[in-house]
Formats: sequence, C-alpha cells, structure tokens
Amino acid sequence: MKFSKTVLAAGTLASAAMLVAACGSGQVGQSGSGDKPGGNSANSKKLALVPGVQAEPFYISMQCGAEAEAKKLGYELTTQAPQKFDAAMQTSIVNAMGSNPPAALLIAPTDDQAMLAPIEQVKNRGAKIVEVDTSLKDKSVAVSSVSSDNAEGGKLAAQTMAKLVGDKPGSVLILDTIAGTSTTAARAKGFEDELKNHPNLKSAGIQFTQNEPEQAASKVTAALVSTPDLVGIFATNLNTGEGAATGLRNAGKIGKVNLVGFDASPSEVDGLKKGEYQALIAQDPAQIGTKGVDQAVAALEGKPTERNLTAQLHSITKDDLDANSQYFYKQSC
Repeated sequence: MKFSKTVLAAGTLASAAMLVAACGSGQVGQSGSGDKPGGNSANSKKLALVPGVQAEPFYISMQCGAEAEAKKLGYELTTQAPQKFDAAMQTSIVNAMGSNPPAALLIAPTDDQAMLAPIEQVKNRGAKIVEVDTSLKDKSVAVSSVSSDNAEGGKLAAQTMAKLVGDKPGSVLILDTIAGTSTTAARAKGFEDELKNHPNLKSAGIQFTQNEPEQAASKVTAALVSTPDLVGIFATNLNTGEGAATGLRNAGKIGKVNLVGFDASPSEVDGLKKGEYQALIAQDPAQIGTKGVDQAVAALEGKPTERNLTAQLHSITKDDLDANSQYFYKQSC
C-alpha cells in the first residue's frame, strides 16, 4: 500500500467525495451513480472500488487492473477515493453507498477497526465485500482479501538491506506510517523479525510518521544525531521514503546511509536512479485489482472464492532497474 500527501479540507462531507475522475486522467477517481439499490437488477453488474487515497500511483495501478478485468468479465466498475488516507473521509464515501449499494464493494480499509461499521452497513444491504491491499481485523466481513504478503515484503526488505550493508555493523531505523494500518505494520514487523537473523545489524526501533514526509524527514534528522552508527533506513511506504530521502539529503548522508523503500512509484523509481534510494520493494497493484474483481464476480455468480490471496513482490536495485521496469507503478491507465 502507498499513500499520497494531500490537503485535508475541514468539514469534508460525503458529497465532496463524489467528484468524478477517470483512471486515464492519472488520478484514482471519485465517481458515483444514481442507480437503484444493489439488490435490484439495475446494480447487479455494478462494482465499486474504494482505494485508500486518490491520485496515488499504487492505487491508480490497482484501479487500472480492476477496470480492465471488470470490463473483460462484463461488469462496470466505478471508483471513489478519499482525498487523504483517513478513516473519517473514507467512511463518508462508504456511508454514501448505504441507500444505493453496488453489487460488490472492493475496498482498502484505511483503519482495520474504524472501517468495520460502515463496511458492514454496505454488506448488510446485500453487497459482497472484497478487501484489496489492506484488511479489517474482523475476518467475517469480506468474502476475500487480496494483498501483497506484507510481512514477507518486510522480510525481503531486511534481506536486501543486509546485502547492501554487507558485514558492516550498525543500526537500522524503521519508519512506519499510522498506527492501525495493517499493511505497513506487517512490513515493519516482518523487517524487524528478519533483521534478527543478521547479527551485524540491530533495530533502532519503529517510529511513526503519520504518513507525512515532513515528519519522516524530522525522524531521520533526529536519528542521525541520536544513532551515530545508523547504516540503514527502511521506509514502509512512499511518503516515509520521500521524507527519509529529504532528511538524508539535508544532512549530506545520501548514499552513506542505505535507504530501502517500499513500492515503485514514478518518484521512487526516479530516486533510485539518482541514488537517493538503494533499493525498492515493488508490489504488483494491478494484479491485486485484477484478482479483487475476479473474487467479487465469483461471489456474485455463486462460484467459489478464496479467503486470502497474495500478489508477488520484487526487490529492485539500481543495477537491475531496467530489467524490472514492468513493476513500475502507473500514473494513468
């Protein structure tokens, strides 16, 4: 999962979340329909996707995969996304579906507990629920959850970090986003667990950035002072990675402290080319979207579904960047 920094307008209402933006515009869009409730035949072929945030290459790539698969299977998919990775903003979008639910809702819950009640309301009106990227703690709501194996992604990041550092001893800082975000929490834990298998490396702890690049930069600046043996930073998503790179740049430590980021957005790939990152752990969001639609359609058509599905992960360094270009995230479909 990736999140993008945007400005949160005070008093955001559900109606503000109904702006239309197509995938081809380069933004995860927000669109609605005035059709009859999901239980009626008018909505029997309508799917809704609610990602974590709009205008985000990860979620744009997911939307592109989902739209293509829905079209192939004879379904219509619309997308509504909050302006920020925020449970209250996402709740307003989901609540707006209450009187007119789609046949199936594909959603990346922005909080594994706070999103339970609004998602359940849509389910109780007859919609099938498929979780994409993130998931609820309550496993009884969705028919399927499709995501990367985020714990495995954290493990892969730690293994990559160990290769980059070599035998040099030192500490590694882990930058997480917001407490209660299932994906990044799993990445951080997977990284810290794997780090124990590399005796020359020790964890400098997990710090939360509230998904704000400025906070990530500040955490890095402080860590460079408090942890003189800092040899690496693992950033669990785009914003933490961008903030970490800023902190290292301001301190003149680019390339001297290894930065491993998660995801492969255009800005991260550019950072890898410039040497700001030493490695990226890329997901396959288009595959998540494709599989999510497949599971939703299977549930609607009375076919078997799989409760948990995973998409592949890939470790990319500057040396093999060109060979892995198919895993770079999109800004438009």
